[in-house]
Amino acid sequence: MKTTSIFCAAALSLMIAAGCKKEKSTGIIPSGPKPAWGQDIKPEMQVVIEKLISFGDTPLLQLTAVQARKNHTATDAVMAVMNDYHIAAPVFNVDTAGKEIPVTGSTVHIRIYTPRNTTGNLPVIVYYHGGGFVIANIDVYDTSAKLLSANTGAIVVSVAYRLAPENKFPTAHNDAFDAYKWVTQNAASIRGDVNKLALAGESAGGNLAVATAIKARDQGVKAPVAILSIYPIAGADTNDDSYIKYADAKPLDKPSLLWFTANYTNTPAEAMDPRLNLVAANLTGLAPVTIINAELDPLQTEGGQLADKLKAASVPVERRVYSGVTHEFFGMGAVVPDAKDAEDYAVSRLKTAFQ
Repeated sequence: MKTTSIFCAAALSLMIAAGCKKEKSTGIIPSGPKPAWGQDIKPEMQVVIEKLISFGDTPLLQLTAVQARKNHTATDAVMAVMNDYHIAAPVFNVDTAGKEIPVTGSTVHIRIYTPRNTTGNLPVIVYYHGGGFVIANIDVYDTSAKLLSANTGAIVVSVAYRLAPENKFPTAHNDAFDAYKWVTQNAASIRGDVNKLALAGESAGGNLAVATAIKARDQGVKAPVAILSIYPIAGADTNDDSYIKYADAKPLDKPSLLWFTANYTNTPAEAMDPRLNLVAANLTGLAPVTIINAELDPLQTEGGQLADKLKAASVPVERRVYSGVTHEFFGMGAVVPDAKDAEDYAVSRLKTAFQ
């Protein structure tokens, strides 16, 4: 049963009264026991994690960033599971186009996803991929961008911000803001409606979405109407509850998070910068925020802390925590039922904001 911000009782009669649904079997069955760090992991999620582990990649701590970028991703694992179980890939009715845009001191690539069979100017979602500011790219997170575009009816601009350690803090943050500012100034050129802009991202990208909204506020750049932040990097306390409880979780564990931070920051003190440590930032005046967290994730606690800080700053915020799933579950809707629920929730929140 999916756990959201509303918890349903265990007894069947109370489950029915609360409107909860019994889970349907997908036929996706794990091959081994549940991991010690995730005794309530959902079977479909466990199969994805088992597949990822089966690739036998070297842990990040033993690799350079260049080497780490060659490791398999959670996306690779999902595609392999879909192949194993003969699950057809979802079809998203969008067109894509690439473009180089200027940022401070350089250029970055953006990929523009436009829903097919549409006319007129459409809402725009500026999207930032995950990967700890160090690994991954817009290809790894292609499914998330496609599903957000196809299901919201919005154009998605996915930003290939520059990665660390080749480009240290605050390069990714500056690129993220510059790309958003470019969209505010050039929305019409991509059939975008400048009055219906949203920011979205996952993990490191979830951080960038909120940090970009803060910088837009501070610099007087047009504000988004919504912010979607999926399991964001949001704090600097690496000994909070979920960092301890899920220190060994996969695909994201505590050592990997420390490795990402060391690669992106110039000094350990920079981890306290409010652009990274969002819970210490001035959050007043931001657009409504939606936070999605996975239970089995070292970043779960700071997602809750960010929600609390937003509420204290009088920012409208909704947060859902999905039980039995791990970091990177968003975008796995073809395999993991809770991922589909999270995707539908995110789409619903964005569509409401665009209305």
